[in-house]
Amino acid sequence: SLYVHQSPASLYKKQGKSAKTECSHSISSYNRILWYKQSNYRELVFLGYMLLKAGYPEAGFDIEGDANAGGTSTLTINQLTPNSSAVYYSQQIHVDSPDTVPQ
Repeated sequence: SLYVHQSPASLYKKQGKSAKTECSHSISSYNRILWYKQSNYRELVFLGYMLLKAGYPEAGFDIEGDANAGGTSTLTINQLTPNSSAVYYSQQIHVDSPDTVPQ
């Protein structure tokens, strides 16, 4: 059966530290993982993405690992601030053309 897993379910850390959340999936043709955060039930903010084994993070984040089925993509929030308190989401997508980038 297909799955998408994200962990941990919740995390508490001190300001100034870094935090990690990870995502894995089993969808064989899907090779990208997109990361978002949502604060105060507002719009999703794009944090970057992973294509195959390459990460393309926005400033202040790192994205490492493997976006293929069975792999794990890890999002690192480098310097926690009060603004880091949010719900973090991962999304799996399949893009046919290797030269298109989600904006």
